[in-house]
Amino acid sequence: MKIKDIEVGKLFLAPMAGVSDIGFRKVCKSYGADLTYVEMINCNALLHNNEHTKKLLETADNEDIKVVQIFGHDPELMAQAVKSPLLEKFDIIDINFGCPAQKIVKNGDGSALLKNLELLGKICKSCTSATNKPVTAKIRIGFNKNDNVAVDVAKICEANGISAITVHGRTREQMYSGSVDYDTIKKVKQSVKIPVIGNGDVVDEKSLNKMLETGVDGVMIGRGALGRPWIFSELKNKKGVIDKFEAIKNHVDTLRKYYTDEELCVTLRKHFLWYVRDVSGASKFRLKLATTENLDESLNLLKQIFEEDKKQ
Repeated sequence: MKIKDIEVGKLFLAPMAGVSDIGFRKVCKSYGADLTYVEMINCNALLHNNEHTKKLLETADNEDIKVVQIFGHDPELMAQAVKSPLLEKFDIIDINFGCPAQKIVKNGDGSALLKNLELLGKICKSCTSATNKPVTAKIRIGFNKNDNVAVDVAKICEANGISAITVHGRTREQMYSGSVDYDTIKKVKQSVKIPVIGNGDVVDEKSLNKMLETGVDGVMIGRGALGRPWIFSELKNKKGVIDKFEAIKNHVDTLRKYYTDEELCVTLRKHFLWYVRDVSGASKFRLKLATTENLDESLNLLKQIFEEDKKQ
């Protein structure tokens, strides 16, 4: 599979706000993710050289192909963002037309643009005209339940220079509930010549195969990787023992280069709870893991949980 002139694999880690930090991406990459995306970046924050945004744009040493996702609704500002020196190191730039979060939608960004296809097309054109790099897009199939615009959006994206499109098989109204619409993903794939990446509910080999049956060129995994960065190894049938605590430690050690322990103790809690979600005997530690204010104490708790699990 090629995105414009860049050869990539088939399994991608989704850009997830507040989740796809540099540490998590590095671990997912080490377990076989072919592409890892920096979480979505506000084009306004990018243009104002926001310090927090600069940290989000840090990339791991094993991210050989660097991908960033940006969002906004002003074609001119989006084009300026694409040309920002802060994005110079990135190989691929992705546009978010799918985020369902209310704080994003109320400003006319993310999936709100699925209600204004003319503006969506202008954003695609302004961004692809501003760079020679591949520009891709991520969408949902529509905004409201009965408003399926996925094929129209895909054609607009292709006509305006987008090099690949990722389709999450739900509407904005569905958020993350209900079933993925595989039929629509298949129709999108059949309607355009650019690569199409399927997204939604891929958590194991069975669900991966179901997504691949749509004919998509690649598969993006989001929630299926939460607490399971080794899912990429599992889906590629790579043999070997997975040391889950070592994965967590690598995640934390990477982030410690950019953030204080005080900051990480709060932001990593959700990751820690995801890591032990399916571990037998972890329930008695969850409250403490969710409330401790010392990062090393959290790591010691996690080590204890996995050591006890090995004894089961």
